[in-house]
Amino acid sequence: MNELFLKALAGEPVPRPPVWMMRQAGRYLPEYRALRDKYDFWTRVQTPELAAEITTQPIDRLGMDAAILFSDILTVPLALGFEVTLNEGEGPRLPAPIRTPEQALALRVPDVADRLHYVFEAVRATVARLEGRVPLIGFAGAPWTLFCYLIEGRGSKDFGMAKAFALKHPAATAHVLGVLADTTIHYLNQQIRAGARAVQVFDSWAGLLSPDDFDVLAKPWLARIAAGVEGAPVILFAKGSTYALDDLSRLPGVAALGLDWTVAPEQARAATGGRVSLQGNYDPSHLLTDPATIRREVRTMIDRFGTRGYIANLGHGITPGVPVANAQAFVEAVLSYGRG
Repeated sequence: MNELFLKALAGEPVPRPPVWMMRQAGRYLPEYRALRDKYDFWTRVQTPELAAEITTQPIDRLGMDAAILFSDILTVPLALGFEVTLNEGEGPRLPAPIRTPEQALALRVPDVADRLHYVFEAVRATVARLEGRVPLIGFAGAPWTLFCYLIEGRGSKDFGMAKAFALKHPAATAHVLGVLADTTIHYLNQQIRAGARAVQVFDSWAGLLSPDDFDVLAKPWLARIAAGVEGAPVILFAKGSTYALDDLSRLPGVAALGLDWTVAPEQARAATGGRVSLQGNYDPSHLLTDPATIRREVRTMIDRFGTRGYIANLGHGITPGVPVANAQAFVEAVLSYGRG
């Protein structure tokens, strides 16, 4: 019933930009916290009806133009056979990360349809629950970002161990990145077959790379994924990689680029030359101000981006402490744009 998001991805004229928020299904919502208190994280992810309920909560309450599946980028390491723990307040942990080139070279593309069946069941359950109100976005982590966790075994400010491994063992690194890229292609295509209408690839740690390293460790694998996904538009979000916007906008198969808050709308438009749609880039910390400020800043953001080929979003995921009223102000500012 609402295809505004899909039209914006295709660069078609729209009366206003569509809006959704990264991590919109999450801890800022009291109804999500109620489920979090009853079920651990992986139970929420791996129980299709729970994932579907969580995915639709922000649509029911705030009325965004697209839903994004409640899941996690670390489902792919799980499919590859790694143990992954995600405890509240601790961050992700992989107790047995890759430590040697031999371990890296032993990695193989898994049977995603079998290993991650619960994700595809969650997509189908969510599509049924949405009843055609808005399209569903599927997603995956980018190879470089997943590689960081596979090597480091946990979150890090600089992922120095992962970068060192990549520099010391380029062949083993390329093998792992290739396995991750091919696994991600299968994963996203299965999400699309299950009902996702668009997919986003999160390269959360791309900004740790220099432009030269990005060209080796990130861009080729993003390009492989964009070219390999079939049946739905692809959004790439390489956080912190403003220098790569021109190159990424020229990759076959890319419909849109997500932007963090460190790039000006005018700079992003100039760098991408109208080749792709743009998505972003409101600083989520500004959601901690007040509704009047948020509404004013969001209107200004849209004025600067323009309405065509643009999707209003945050420059990263919404943070847990944001008041629901402030998130509502962000969404409503977009919904009412152009009405005076």
